[in-house]
Amino acid sequence: MGVLASIPKILQLHITLIELAVDASVAFLFSLFVWYYNLYSLPKFSNRQFTSRFFNLRLLYSLLLGIGLMLLLVSAHQLLFPHYKFESMIMMYEFRGILINLTIYMFLYLLYQSYHTQLIGIELERVKADHIGAQYELLKQQVNPHFLFNSLNTLKSMIEIGDAHSVDFVLKLSDFYRFTLDSRQQDIIPLADELKILQAYMFLLEARFEEGINLSIKIDTSAATTFIPPFTLQLLVENCVKHNVISLEHPLNIKLYTADDTLIVENQLQLKKNPEASTGMGLENINQRYQHLTQKEIRIEQNTISFKVILPLIYENPVDRRRD
Repeated sequence: MGVLASIPKILQLHITLIELAVDASVAFLFSLFVWYYNLYSLPKFSNRQFTSRFFNLRLLYSLLLGIGLMLLLVSAHQLLFPHYKFESMIMMYEFRGILINLTIYMFLYLLYQSYHTQLIGIELERVKADHIGAQYELLKQQVNPHFLFNSLNTLKSMIEIGDAHSVDFVLKLSDFYRFTLDSRQQDIIPLADELKILQAYMFLLEARFEEGINLSIKIDTSAATTFIPPFTLQLLVENCVKHNVISLEHPLNIKLYTADDTLIVENQLQLKKNPEASTGMGLENINQRYQHLTQKEIRIEQNTISFKVILPLIYENPVDRRRD
């Protein structure tokens, strides 16, 4: 920049090489000083808060300091080359100094603005990720209390009717919770582990309803290594029990099967006239967990005969993929 600032004098044919070197040195030293002064006065280095007033004051200070420095440099130049007219030299150098100062200042200002905007974007992404993570943790914590509430209601009903399986139910409920402790803190588990949870839950239901409820499972071997959010199938079966009539005369048949890269839970419709009170969190909970983990939604199909919940198969653990 010092050499470029000296171009006007180069065009004057009477200039000597010594004068050219001194002139370029003056411009170079001034540019170097202005660069580092503006650079280290930025908020990143000065720990000052980023405001428009701060930058306006920095510009004013930089211009005043630059004018003073250029005056000193011109005075030194005048001592070396007294044949130049001081008034003309000071006007030329001060104009050049202000131009250099403004150019450097605007470049650093725009550079800092870009840097500051990038930091804000990174912080927003971090806050967004933390918010989504907190929402998902809340969804996970909703599952077990919900299941426990319904299990205790089931046990209450069994005790009221004097069901002989009440003791076995309590023991299996205890076993079920021990079995699911490891899954509770996980975002996603193998489908094989989820099926174990479902089978344990079905034992609890069969203890109450006996042959009034049936579950058939037909899973393709290609889906055996897929993944699923924990308690998904248990919640879907629980949803079937909540809304449908279950009796020996009208058994509730639930089918779990795979088709077209999906896992389907289907039951025939035999809706209760007075269904149990619903918190409305079951299907929505599952849908939000799938959205969080896979950016996909579950599908629901219903007609007068059956009700289906269609889950996309997850062939790769999205938690491991995000860590990579």
